[in-house]
Amino acid sequence: MTADTYAGDLSPQESWNVLVTENNSFLIDVRTDAEYSFVGITDLSTLNKKTIYVNWLFYPSSDLNPQFAADLESKNFDKDQPLLFLCRSGVRSKHAANTMTALGYSKCYNIVGGFEGDKDETLHRGCENGWKHAGLPWIQE
Repeated sequence: MTADTYAGDLSPQESWNVLVTENNSFLIDVRTDAEYSFVGITDLSTLNKKTIYVNWLFYPSSDLNPQFAADLESKNFDKDQPLLFLCRSGVRSKHAANTMTALGYSKCYNIVGGFEGDKDETLHRGCENGWKHAGLPWIQE
């Protein structure tokens, strides 16, 4: 297993604060297309920003996206722009942050708890932590 090299973990609220205060910051959602459709997506419209969507895995196969890094590099980010990675619960986004850090991006952050958060004692998400639980803007498409 590889050691974490990314810039660090941020809570959803800390991530929102970065998006608000740092104009050159980006939110990158690495969930699957099915998750976007059925669970919801972040809403950055009040910040005049748009979330960037790049699958880390493909649904339903769970195959890694071999173009993940290339897809993001095609966005021509500066190597020192804050890139905030989000997934369902903070696992895939952690891998994504490590991957982009290895390519020379110095401010890659993992949003802990992700969009839906960890499972609670009844095995439901959205009750413990995560973007939705924090009351941050999101929409259902």
